[in-house]
Amino acid sequence: MSGLSESDARLLAFEERAPRSAGAKEELIRAELGMSPVRYYQRLNLLIDVPAAMSAHPVLLGRLRRIRDRRAGERAERAARDDLD
Repeated sequence: MSGLSESDARLLAFEERAPRSAGAKEELIRAELGMSPVRYYQRLNLLIDVPAAMSAHPVLLGRLRRIRDRRAGERAERAARDDLD
């Protein structure tokens, strides 16, 4: 993917201004983007690693990468603890 599609650009612009409240955000995802929240988050997770997305929204993508990496670390820690039990 060399550039961002119009729908991906809209998705990232939405994420920058979206409310933090999950319920309100899910309603807006459906109303403004016309997609399910599951599909939205799937697409957003793919865009995290797209260079064109990072170029267009570096602060947003940096924040999303930090969140993803932190959660992956937490999952790994839980898995390691579970293996000890």
